[in-house]
Amino acid sequence: MMEKKEGLRLTNELFASRLPIFIWILIVYAATVVMQFYTEVLILSSMVFSALFAIHVWLHWNSYRIKDKYFWFYFSGQGLLIYFCAILMPDGYQAVLFGLLPVLITQSLGFSYRLKRMGFVVLISLVLFFDAALSVDDLDGLILLLPLFVLMLVIVLAYGLLFFQQVHERLRTQSFLRDLEAAHQKVEELTLSNERQRMARDLHDTLAQGVAGLIMRLEAANAHMDKNHSERAHEIIKQSMAQARRTLAEARLAIDNLRAKSASEIDLKDAIQSEVQHFKDATGILVFLHLKLTKRLSRTLMEHSQHIVKECLTNIAKHAQADKVWVSLSDEHGQLNMEVRDNGIGFHAGAIGNELGHYGLLGIQERVRLIGGKMKIHSNAEGTSIKVETAIHEGDSK
Repeated sequence: MMEKKEGLRLTNELFASRLPIFIWILIVYAATVVMQFYTEVLILSSMVFSALFAIHVWLHWNSYRIKDKYFWFYFSGQGLLIYFCAILMPDGYQAVLFGLLPVLITQSLGFSYRLKRMGFVVLISLVLFFDAALSVDDLDGLILLLPLFVLMLVIVLAYGLLFFQQVHERLRTQSFLRDLEAAHQKVEELTLSNERQRMARDLHDTLAQGVAGLIMRLEAANAHMDKNHSERAHEIIKQSMAQARRTLAEARLAIDNLRAKSASEIDLKDAIQSEVQHFKDATGILVFLHLKLTKRLSRTLMEHSQHIVKECLTNIAKHAQADKVWVSLSDEHGQLNMEVRDNGIGFHAGAIGNELGHYGLLGIQERVRLIGGKMKIHSNAEGTSIKVETAIHEGDSK
């Protein structure tokens, strides 16, 4: 359907652009016949002239189909048709030469602006003009007609140059519009993809991590219940209730952020200390925390940094089997440095993103990319270290 509409639009534009020339050619035909019949009526010559003129009009109307490599065949054929039309109407040849040769020369501009080609076209046209004029008229008549022909040629060439420049500019504008539309569509696709990734990260960092924390706490409470440590189990259950409320609040905040950017701010140092404390309460793992944060960072950078540390701690609790963790954050020399290290069993770093259902490290990589940082992962049987470095731009600090 779209292709049919595009084809119809191009047909209408071609008709609109060729119609003035078509009307001009019809005027030339009428003027030639009137001038000839006013002096002498030539029935047979007029019939042949009309047939050749019709072929000339048909070729001109379909000239947009002619490829550049066939230009000289087209120009030569049209030039010969004009020449014979002038010869056949000896008392009206002036209208043929004046009206058709300048149009043919100008039409050659539509194929290219090459100066060498234009020079040959003008030279051949002048030869046709002189030969046709001398064949039906004397030298005195040619001398009188030559200035008028040159003037007509200059006028038509000036009009042709202006017309084709407008056509080329219009084609360029249409091309730019098509490119802009394609770019706009690509931006929409990328925006939708980024929104999906953002939703996946927010759901993972709120609901998934919150539920995982609750499961670890409830498992710990169940273990204490089996050992008849009811007081400790009761304490963990209370902590689980607080964790559930906190998870619900974070989920609501994530929904608010999806609807509109929240204007609230967080303090990165307090947020990291809170994450570490919740991790210690849930797992009992010893954590060594080092914070050296002296600058007020942008909300975006703080938010992503908090989630990166939180995801690292969650992965340690779920997979590392570690008993010691080191968390370090510092802003020095215009750069924010983060490191989370453990003494667990390690993992294969090349499997990141390849295991279905395990998206924690993939989410960390996406957040690091969004803040323009670099991440290094080193893991072996003695533990895992995740380092993130990102520049603090002047616009980030407040």
